[in-house]
Amino acid sequence: MTAQGVILGTIHGVGLGPGAADLMSVRADRLIRGARHVAYFRKAGAQGQARRIVDGMLAGDATEHPMEYPVTTEIPLSDPRYNAALAAFYADCAARLTALAQAGHDVVVLCEGDPFFYGSFMHLYTRLNGGVPVQVVPGITGMSGAWTATGQPITWGDDVLTIAMGTMPEDELTRRIRDTDALVVMKIGRNLPKLRRAVAAAGRTDQAWLVEYAQMPGQQVRPLAQADAVAPYFSILLIHGQGRRP
Repeated sequence: MTAQGVILGTIHGVGLGPGAADLMSVRADRLIRGARHVAYFRKAGAQGQARRIVDGMLAGDATEHPMEYPVTTEIPLSDPRYNAALAAFYADCAARLTALAQAGHDVVVLCEGDPFFYGSFMHLYTRLNGGVPVQVVPGITGMSGAWTATGQPITWGDDVLTIAMGTMPEDELTRRIRDTDALVVMKIGRNLPKLRRAVAAAGRTDQAWLVEYAQMPGQQVRPLAQADAVAPYFSILLIHGQGRRP
C-alpha cells in the first residue's frame, strides 16, 4: 500500500513457453486472459514474438504497453553504447510499470520462454523487486522445446549439459563444445559461421543438430551439416549426451 492508501498492483512476469500457445501453463493462460494491462518487448516496427503467441487471448478492454528495444544488433555487444542504451531503456520500462502498479493496476509482462532464463524480464525484475510487488510465472524454455523436437533425450545418466551463447569468442566456444557431454547453443543468428567452425574444431559436427523455430510454425530440425548458411533468430544448436543408461 502506498502512502496515499492505494493498494499496489502486482507486476507479473509470465513465461509463455517456446512459442505454441498450448504449451504455456494454466496459470499463465489465466493471468493473460484476465489482464487489463499487458506489456511486452518487441523490436521497433514489429509485432513481437511474445505478442504473437497470445493472439486471440487478450481481453477486449486490455491496454497494451509495447516496450521497443532501442537497439538489437546495430551496435556491437562490446561497445559501451550498447549497455548504456539498454540500461536506460530498462530503467524507463521499469518506471512505466512502477507507475501503473502504484496506481493500483496489475500488469502482465509477456515473456518468451522462461522469464528467468536469458530473458529481458530479468532486467526489469532487478529494478522492480523491492519497490512494487512482482510475481514470476515460469515457462517451458525454448531449448526444451528444441530438444523435444529432435525426438531424442538431451541427457542420460551423469551427462553434463552446457548452455552457451553463440556470441561467445570462437576459441571459448570450441573449448566448451569439446569439453561437455551435451550442449545447447543459443543466440546464433549471424554467429552461425563462427559456430560451425567451433563445432568442427571440437570434432563434433556429426553430432550437432540445428533446430529453427522450435514449437512454432515453420519448425525445422536438421543436422548442422545440412543446415543453411544463415540461421534465423529463433535457432538453437544441440548436441545430445550419450551417457550412462540401464
